[in-house]
Amino acid sequence: MNALIERLGLTALRRIDPEAAHGLAIRALQAGLAPAPGPVTSARLRTQIAGLDLPNPVGLAAGFDKNATAIAPLSRAGFGFLEVGAATPVAQPGNDKPRLFRLTEDRAAINRFGFNNDGADAICARLAARKPGIPVGLNLGANKTSTDRTADFARVMQAARGHVDFATVNVSSPNTERLRDLQGKAALAALLAGVMEVRGDTPVMLKIAPDLTDAEIADVAEVATEAGVAAIIATNTTLSRAGLRAAHKDQAGGLSGAPLFTPSTKVLARLSTLTDVPLIGVGGIGNAQQAYDKIRAGASAVQLYTALVYGGLSLVAQIAQGLDELLARDGFDRVAQAVGTGRDDFL
Repeated sequence: MNALIERLGLTALRRIDPEAAHGLAIRALQAGLAPAPGPVTSARLRTQIAGLDLPNPVGLAAGFDKNATAIAPLSRAGFGFLEVGAATPVAQPGNDKPRLFRLTEDRAAINRFGFNNDGADAICARLAARKPGIPVGLNLGANKTSTDRTADFARVMQAARGHVDFATVNVSSPNTERLRDLQGKAALAALLAGVMEVRGDTPVMLKIAPDLTDAEIADVAEVATEAGVAAIIATNTTLSRAGLRAAHKDQAGGLSGAPLFTPSTKVLARLSTLTDVPLIGVGGIGNAQQAYDKIRAGASAVQLYTALVYGGLSLVAQIAQGLDELLARDGFDRVAQAVGTGRDDFL
C-alpha cells in the first residue's frame, strides 16, 4: 500500500512545475507522509568517513533540503548521512524562475537555482536545534553579489561550526557567475586555508565539478591533500549536454541525474589514483549497482538526489539494502574492503 501511495504521489508531482513539486515534497516530509524505515544498517554497511560513523554509506546530496527544514524526516528515510544547503552568508532569492527542469526521457534534471536560501544564520539555527541522529553536514556557498567570495565561505563555516558534523566547500556550482574559477590552484588553496582556519573541529570536505581536465583534477588533488580536507565529493552537476533527448536539454544550468553517472565516476576514479583523501561519489546513482560501482571506482561513500525525483524516497532503503547484498555476493565483510577494487573499469 505504501509503495502504491508513493507511486501515485510521484505521478501527481510530475504533472506540476518542478520547483513547486519540490516544495510540496518537502512539506509532505514535514507532515510525515514519506517512507521512514530509519537508517538502514548492518555490520557490512556500517562504515566511517572523515571520522564520522555512518550506519550505511548512502547519503543525501546537497540541494534537496536547502534550508535544513526537513532534517528529522530525512534522517528516518534510510540514509546513512545528510548534506543540507547550500547556505550563503546573507539570504538570497537565487536566479529568476523557471530555474528547474525535468528531463524525464533522460532521467535527469537541469537547475540554475543560484544558491537560493534563507541565509547562514537561519539555517545554522535549525541545525543547532536538531536532535541527535545520523551525521548531518552543511554545504557552504558564496553570495552572488559578494565582492569577496573566499571570505563568504569562511563566514558560513564560522556560523556553522559546532552545529554540523561536517561542512562542504562548494566551488563547483555552475549557477553563480565565476564561482568555478575558485577551483583554480591558487584560488582554491587560499579559499581552503581561510575555511580551515575557522572550522574548529569540524571536518571540511571539498565538492568539485565533473568538467575538469586531467591537469585540473591533479591540481585539485594536490591542493586538497595539502589543505588537509577530510574528503572530496566528486562530483557536482555538469555543463555537458552530450546525448540528451528531452525537450529541455538546452536549458542553461547544471545537469544532474543518469547522464552524469559515467563522466562523474571517471573523475572519481582518476582522483582516487592521485590522492589518499577519502572520496564521496555522487552523480547519476539510481540503483544499488551504481552505488556499488562508485565504491569500487574509489568512493568510500556515495550521495544521490535527482534519482529521488523518479524513484521516490523509498529508493534510499532499496539502494542501501541492495548494496549490502552486492558486498556479500563478492565476499566483502565491510564497505572499505570494496573501495577502489573496480577502479580500472573507469580509467
